[in-house]
Amino acid sequence: MANKTLFSSIKSVLTRTDTRNEAGGRAYRYAPKHALAQLAATGCFNGTFYAGGDNQLRELHSLIGQVDDNLYLAKLAVYARERAFMKDMPAALICALSTRDTELMHRVFDRVIDNGRVLRTLFQMVRSGQFGRTSLSSSLQRAFQRWLNDASVGKLLSASIGHDPSLRDVLRMARPIPKDNARRALFGWLTGKEVDKWAPATEQDLPAEVQALMAYRKADSPQAQAQIVRDLSVRWDLLADAAQGSLVWKAIARQMGPQALRMNLNTLSRHGVLEDRGMVNYVAGRLSDAAEIRRARQFPYQYLAAYLNVRESVPHQIKSALHQAAEIACGNIPELPGPVVIGVDASGSMSMSVTGWQGRGATSAVRCVDVAALFAAAILRRNPDSVVIPFDTVAYVAHVDPCDSILSVAERLAQFGGGGTDCSVPLREAHKRYRNRRFAGVVLISDNESWVYKNSPWNYGSRGSTGVMTEWQTFVKNQLRLGGHDIPAPKLVCIDIQPYGTTQAPEREDILNIGGFSDAVFKVVAAFLSDDADRFVAEVESIELSSGH
Repeated sequence: MANKTLFSSIKSVLTRTDTRNEAGGRAYRYAPKHALAQLAATGCFNGTFYAGGDNQLRELHSLIGQVDDNLYLAKLAVYARERAFMKDMPAALICALSTRDTELMHRVFDRVIDNGRVLRTLFQMVRSGQFGRTSLSSSLQRAFQRWLNDASVGKLLSASIGHDPSLRDVLRMARPIPKDNARRALFGWLTGKEVDKWAPATEQDLPAEVQALMAYRKADSPQAQAQIVRDLSVRWDLLADAAQGSLVWKAIARQMGPQALRMNLNTLSRHGVLEDRGMVNYVAGRLSDAAEIRRARQFPYQYLAAYLNVRESVPHQIKSALHQAAEIACGNIPELPGPVVIGVDASGSMSMSVTGWQGRGATSAVRCVDVAALFAAAILRRNPDSVVIPFDTVAYVAHVDPCDSILSVAERLAQFGGGGTDCSVPLREAHKRYRNRRFAGVVLISDNESWVYKNSPWNYGSRGSTGVMTEWQTFVKNQLRLGGHDIPAPKLVCIDIQPYGTTQAPEREDILNIGGFSDAVFKVVAAFLSDDADRFVAEVESIELSSGH
């Protein structure tokens, strides 16, 4: 009787949809705070399958206007940068804070704008006028000046890589007052001023790293360059243009961090570095170094991207190291309280780049379906009794071995599908195939753009709900039939990896919606399935801020 009562309460709150998603399907709208968190954790201001980057910007402005909570905006900026590992959205939230609460903006500025690339992104956003002005406000200018004076020499040199805007543009608008002659000389060198305009600083005041970099560029032999590189700790990008052959490139490779090595394997191969067995051993060792992988804060899917993109000339040993690195990157994914059904959306819209369309040569080769498959593989590795169901408008049979490497499983799962989207399929299929198996819940990994139900486009589910909610009702009823009074009801988790503002299953006691494609998502999922009340918005609000700068 208790189980019937529980199920009855779930059925009684089955609500009608209140909107349509970008694909035209029936859907539920996120609350503003949740929608903003979803956008901040997944949006890159690039074109997605259903919307352009300008749509994301308009949605961001709209949602910020609806969220009358500056503390939440500050915490979300930190969450998006430190836990979701995003770059553009956190900078945009700093822009918004700079006009709404300058004190909060200063408190979180250095945590969000933590490297030169994000600094230049913020500068570009301000200069564009999309946030109300085309120049730095006095408050933002102070924040920029502080950053430029406090940044290490290495961080400033790294910030000088790239243009439009360049660090020179930033320095000229921010106009920082140098704190000493070393910084005065460095600012003069970075902005291309003549030495006599650095006064009272001189060329001798330049930091040792800059003087070594200048000597490297003037060196007349590969041996001389290689000797300088061995003692020079700057980003490899600053050395590449002047490098004189493979001897120098080998020295550069030894100065690269694991992230730079991962991203430039084809470059190293092209310059003959990987023809040296010793260098192959070195690169493979750095790529698979567990401590460095955790310190680098890399998405697990980025190792998949590297694996998919390496040329045939890259040695197998290094490809194997990428497999090991992906295993380590996924290693902090928690064990769930029981097996789950994992639905992997393999529909046509999931073929879009996970970071959106940027134009030829700039778009990530990693698709949404690759990320979904990698997430599924990672969950399966830690929870091997779980089952994976790839789907579009039908379910596919995926024969995967949980003991296979995560990259191998992900690559296999990503090969299914390509049709329309019916997010109810894995629920319905699990009820058929595994009717007599108990599950802790269901995890759907999708872009949430479901528009088909039981082969009928734009069709309602029961009582005007979505197909997902209708099938979830059936799934729960059967699961409660299998369990005793001491068995908790299953829970549904919808992981959304695209910046849209709707869901197929509204937030309630047994349903969690969360967005993003970093492994921070799994912390919330595991807590939810283990009966912790934490939700996506609560996770953002748990961010602690310092009392002041």
